[in-house]
Amino acid sequence: MSLTREQVLDALKTLKDPVSAQDQDIVSAGVVRALNVGDDASVRFVIEIDPKRADAWEPVRAEAEAKIKALPGVGTVSAVLTAHTAPTPPPDLKPSRAAEPTGPQKLPGINHIIAIASGKGGVGKSTVSANLACALAAEGKRVGLLDADVYGPSQPRMLGVSGRPASPDGKTILPMRNHGVTMMSLGLMTNDDQAVVWRGPMLMGALQQMLNQVQWGALDVLLVDLPPGTGDVQMTLAQKAHLDGAVIVSTPQDVALLDARKGIDMFNQLGTPLLGMIENMSTHICSKCGHEEHVFGHGGVASEAEKLGVPLLAEIPLHLDIRLAADGGAPIVVSKPDSAQAEGFRTVARALIAQGVI
Repeated sequence: MSLTREQVLDALKTLKDPVSAQDQDIVSAGVVRALNVGDDASVRFVIEIDPKRADAWEPVRAEAEAKIKALPGVGTVSAVLTAHTAPTPPPDLKPSRAAEPTGPQKLPGINHIIAIASGKGGVGKSTVSANLACALAAEGKRVGLLDADVYGPSQPRMLGVSGRPASPDGKTILPMRNHGVTMMSLGLMTNDDQAVVWRGPMLMGALQQMLNQVQWGALDVLLVDLPPGTGDVQMTLAQKAHLDGAVIVSTPQDVALLDARKGIDMFNQLGTPLLGMIENMSTHICSKCGHEEHVFGHGGVASEAEKLGVPLLAEIPLHLDIRLAADGGAPIVVSKPDSAQAEGFRTVARALIAQGVI
């Protein structure tokens, strides 16, 4: 069995913070940063500490390294102590009138922006976004992914990114990068179990700052993983950034399609072109007997796309490997690029490139 991120975290949770009076383990204390579990079972992470307490932390670092090395199947292990970045505080994500652009803006260095949306939650939109980003990177494109699903940011986990983004001047944010994708998420600014309890104006301000104050660099395309529904974030994105189009993700289930139609109507009202639809969880093939079963129905998204006159970009199966890959921090397009499950996402990437929107 291959080494997982969860196994590493469980091992690290057995170590106590030597300087905290709260009797916390080092994971809960939030000092473990930039944890990366490679395909070769190599493990790398840093422990971010107060440099004045380095003597107290060095035994913990050594023990952490030893515990990870003792896990079955592990490769090389590297644990490094690093100092707090207190002189460069994280950027303030509260809304600022001065930061608000007037009307849709082309972001410097970004050729195209595409929204990935769904009418309702639970249809696999974020999984599709992560895999599509990696698939476009595999096609040689310079890809960014903005996780705008502020209430449920999952892209850090899916792309295997941890730690907090640096801010050299307290205003500019340096994004994270993995699997060839440049990524930014509000989930990198909060703890894993911390709820984002914000009203609309704070959400809009945070989104605008993640668009305009992140150093995205030169990108062929920025994908924006939107929250489900038709709320403030969707409207703000369409009104403040120049969108080249939107892709709608839905399961074939009638209830999901009802909400997908509302999302499509929202983009129509906002004047954003619909680039196509993706039917996710389209079919399930039993790994034991090979029987194919349409758990959520079949063909509903294809029928809707035909009615709207837009492409059906792909039918993505419901498969355990897709879920395991996403939970493990390496999307199926990265972990099993030649698999039938990855091919659907590669098909979507090639279709969008063929449309000329990327």
